[in-house]
Amino acid sequence: MAFKIAIILIFIIYISSSSSAIISHNVISYGAKPDGITDSTEAFLAAWKQACSSINPVTIHVPPGKFLLRNLVFSGNCKNNAILLLIDGTLVAPSDYRVIGYADDWISFRYVNGVSLVGGLLDAQGTSLWNCKATSKNCPSGATSLRFTNSKNIEITGLTSINSQMFHIDINGCNNVKMDNVKVIAPAGSPNTDGIHVQLSSDVTIFNSEIRTGDDCISIGPGTFHLWIQNIGCGPGHGISIGSLAKDFNEAGVQNVTIKNVRFTGTENGVRIKSWARPTTGFATNILFEGVSMTDVHNPILIDQHYCPHEKDCPRQGFGVKISDVSYQDIYGTSATQVAVKFDCNQNNPCTGIRMDNVYLTYKNQPANASCSNATGTSSGSNQPASCL
Repeated sequence: MAFKIAIILIFIIYISSSSSAIISHNVISYGAKPDGITDSTEAFLAAWKQACSSINPVTIHVPPGKFLLRNLVFSGNCKNNAILLLIDGTLVAPSDYRVIGYADDWISFRYVNGVSLVGGLLDAQGTSLWNCKATSKNCPSGATSLRFTNSKNIEITGLTSINSQMFHIDINGCNNVKMDNVKVIAPAGSPNTDGIHVQLSSDVTIFNSEIRTGDDCISIGPGTFHLWIQNIGCGPGHGISIGSLAKDFNEAGVQNVTIKNVRFTGTENGVRIKSWARPTTGFATNILFEGVSMTDVHNPILIDQHYCPHEKDCPRQGFGVKISDVSYQDIYGTSATQVAVKFDCNQNNPCTGIRMDNVYLTYKNQPANASCSNATGTSSGSNQPASCL
């Protein structure tokens, strides 16, 4: 509660230069019911319409209780750039996965500026869709729980997302996004439930968050620049992945990514860069992994330029994105496999400028191994396994 109060105070200070009072809208005033049964979609949209049309800063308050919501789209361009969505309750999707499952998103913000989302629990009730996918091909793809598209100056703080049908949080085409104290929870076997996905976005920070899910804890797509990730707990999940890249020939690159103080526990991967082996204009450069702990991680350090997860119709064109200037500093812990460091790069487009500095990984209380293909770089400090660059 103290944390949430602090965030609200920051919001008030942020808009304090305005001479007008902050306007507050409670969704119950627009007909929302906190019973988890009554469809409150139109009430939320009505509250947003009022907030978006105001020239003054606005708070939309979601009080305690459960609010049943279908697909929601909050659209700009708004007349003000200071809207606080304060959630003290739970937003819950319909139990029938088909209601939201055929849309790309469950809750979507598009073309907004200056939106702060504080607190709240998102429950997409994805279990029934996962069960459908496990037994049938006639299932919808599923909806991402929360997506921001073509937006700027966004803050997401104190949010918890559970059991998403697909991705939990997606940042697409945005600038200046701050995420702090976010929790993501889904079972290890839940398909395609990436915790946080970032692409085509710049100046994004993700701090102090815990992610337990069935796919990548954080996935970083093409067109991501100036991304900072720090103090993250990941596991179960597939680790933190840059990629997959090289899906398209005309593809933007990934540049200036810092990932610090991350704890991986029982994950499939730790820090990974993955690229399909096909021609592309894409690249990945100036990437730092620092202060990372691994506990029983299957692939602690991995660059895979021959990515093909199902080994079916795999492209083998010998290219992939250009990967360069990647640093691994102060990485330690235990590997669940003997090869703890693997750089599997293309001979036609080798990985260059890889730096290893104080990497210490063991396998069953013995030194782990390293494997390098078409990768060059340097090592310094004390490294185990010994560098194969």
